[in-house]
Amino acid sequence: MADEAVDAEKTALRRQAHAVRAALSPQSRAEGAQAVAAHFFENIAFGPEDVIAGYWRIRDELDCQPILIRLMDGGQKVVLPVVAGPDAPLDLRLWEADAPLYEAGFGTLAPSDLAPRAAPDLILVPLLGFDARGTRLGYGGGYYDRTIAALAKKPLLVGLAFAAQEVPEVPRETHDVPLDAVVTEEGVRFFGAKA
Repeated sequence: MADEAVDAEKTALRRQAHAVRAALSPQSRAEGAQAVAAHFFENIAFGPEDVIAGYWRIRDELDCQPILIRLMDGGQKVVLPVVAGPDAPLDLRLWEADAPLYEAGFGTLAPSDLAPRAAPDLILVPLLGFDARGTRLGYGGGYYDRTIAALAKKPLLVGLAFAAQEVPEVPRETHDVPLDAVVTEEGVRFFGAKA
């Protein structure tokens, strides 16, 4: 499939995925976030020394705060992404308990520029859509693909989504890194070698 055709298909999928996610009620979103947190802790393995990258929800994304708060309460190291530039990888900074968060663009909050950086062992990945092969439909900026490519070792990639965000197929390009798992309010699905 030519690049232009893939771009057009992904643009159409993004519009559809935005509409599906926006149509979910606030109650469905809140209940979904709690169910996703429960499934995450029951099914996703990580060690006490692992660094986990989360995100600060924007618009109608699935809220991973229930996961982040429980991780931090348990003493887990948590990093949040900071956009360093339009073509740069995300800057992953440690969010320490009781440390304030600051406006970081795109409606997100992030730790201070003085917060230490840390390479994640597991990344909680926001998304617009996903398919049965674990291909993630992002927003099109390439931030997560660049960030993963820049890391010394590939972390476990866990997409967080509502079940309604599954699409029949996302065109996968060479730079697209597939998810290892996706957690929805309905449970966890593993892909690749983990499946």
